[in-house]
Amino acid sequence: MYEERASRVPGAVVWWSVSPGSATAARRVLPDGCMDVIWADGALLVAGPDTAAHVVADRPGARYVGLRFGPGTGPAVLGVPAHELRDRRVPLAELWPGAEARRLAERAGEAAELGRSVGAVLEEAAGLRPGAAPGPVDAVVVTAVVNGVRAGLPVARIAADAGVGERRLHRRCLDVFGYGPRTLGRILRMNRAVDLARGGAPFATVAAVAGYADQAHLSREVRSLTGVTLGTLVR
Repeated sequence: MYEERASRVPGAVVWWSVSPGSATAARRVLPDGCMDVIWADGALLVAGPDTAAHVVADRPGARYVGLRFGPGTGPAVLGVPAHELRDRRVPLAELWPGAEARRLAERAGEAAELGRSVGAVLEEAAGLRPGAAPGPVDAVVVTAVVNGVRAGLPVARIAADAGVGERRLHRRCLDVFGYGPRTLGRILRMNRAVDLARGGAPFATVAAVAGYADQAHLSREVRSLTGVTLGTLVR
């Protein structure tokens, strides 16, 4: 079971999941350009931006609650450049002061025991962080990059829209997204394609709408980023 809702933290969503079944099962988490703070049965960890699918072995009944920061919005709250967490899962205590991380873990655990919202606890903590509201410069860069790569614009055009040079844009992208604009564009386009396919669109239509050269290009990109075929993801 997986559900989510919009968060009070700008650019974020709260999600929660309980693993079904009676045996440990593998779950494939697709790269999406996001960063998450995750409460996993009492422990708090941070999932950095992935460049490829991350396979998780879920035990039956495992509970997860997460605060997912949209592309470019997590580093200011977490206090670390995104590229330092790329393809990593680390305890929150490695990023925040130990006492602060412990108090948050205790509050989240108490909320879970009392049947209250663990997500609300994570939101409150994130909202109190100094970087919870992005600065105007970072907001302009993030918006220009996300909109640009989704529209398939060349990097030079995206840099111009953001008001910076291409090299500076690349450095800023590493800090806020974890990777450069081309990689971010591949990941966001792949996610759009998967959503279209799961919605029932024929794969040829998915390729055309999502901006791939053809269906073969779509297939190569999906397999490269997720490790499986688009048909497998849809099933």
